[in-house]
Amino acid sequence: MRRSMNSVIGLVLALSLFGCAAPATASDPGGVTFSWQESPTVLTAPPELARFNDLLADLADRLKPALVHVRVRRPATKDKDDSETPTEPRRSSGSGFVITPDGLIVTNAHVVEGADWIQVRLFDGRRFQGKVIGRDNRVDVALVKIDGVEKLPTLRFADSNKVRVGEFVLALGHPFGLEQTVSFGIVSRKGTPLSAAAAGFDFIQTDAAINPGNSGGPLVNMAGEVVGVNSMAARNGSIGFAIPSNLFKVLVPQLASKGKVEWGWLGVSIAEITDDDLARLKLTEARGVLIRSVVPGEPAEKGGIKANDVITAIDGTTLNTPRDLQRIVSASPVGKRVRVVVLRDGKPSEVEVEIGRYREPDDKK
Repeated sequence: MRRSMNSVIGLVLALSLFGCAAPATASDPGGVTFSWQESPTVLTAPPELARFNDLLADLADRLKPALVHVRVRRPATKDKDDSETPTEPRRSSGSGFVITPDGLIVTNAHVVEGADWIQVRLFDGRRFQGKVIGRDNRVDVALVKIDGVEKLPTLRFADSNKVRVGEFVLALGHPFGLEQTVSFGIVSRKGTPLSAAAAGFDFIQTDAAINPGNSGGPLVNMAGEVVGVNSMAARNGSIGFAIPSNLFKVLVPQLASKGKVEWGWLGVSIAEITDDDLARLKLTEARGVLIRSVVPGEPAEKGGIKANDVITAIDGTTLNTPRDLQRIVSASPVGKRVRVVVLRDGKPSEVEVEIGRYREPDDKK
């Protein structure tokens, strides 16, 4: 009897020292002891936050099948130190997304520029040889086509003019070669980044992470529609820029049919009118666009526009800033004749100008 009682007492002591009621303990190699205890209840997020999390995750799952990974190879170049020794072919990658079920893909021009081999990997792992059918360096957009596919999932474009600063967006892509990544943020600003060649168009600035390899991927709203094409990021990666979807919708038909975009061109140097200019230009208010100089032989000069003219309207559309003029002229069809209202020495007049074609610096034609 005494032996049985001693056994019970020993078991109770053991349970009191190591039982379930006591916190679990563990020691790391440095001798520090940690103690924790499981919560008796399961904690849950507030219903509104939990629903938002589910909707965001569901949205990402719905978008990913239209995302593609673009791999490129560029030809070997001669070594600068030894002109007889070629370097190895250069390889890089970027992102893109499908816009037609038969394999038309959007990406950035810089992703595929100079490539002699393009491979497109779909969400399901299939790989296809890609071919560039259109590219525009000024806005940094390109169309790539893959053959032998059908019924691919696609993404739809939204009206980027309706995008508001502060609204949520997702940036999708393949940064650093990682597959199918999604970053979350807001629209921080709408405007043109300093390095953009297509002045006058409002690029979308976001704090959703756009890292190397994200180029060409979609920036989407909470409805799952593309509001922009990820194009560039600040060096520290804190802010990124996307080409607005409305601009791209204008470019797609030309890229698909001609392989390039024919931008409108006047051949002028322009500036904003300041209060200091009013007396010199004989103006009563600072409105319109100041023509600083005119390129000889270009459309503006042929149409009668002169330096120090102030353009106030084109084809009935009022111009308030230089960006208004840039946007209207760039988007106008080459060869179109437009009515231009100018103020010369404070007096209004109207001239007719035929829109010319913008040429890249290395384009001699």
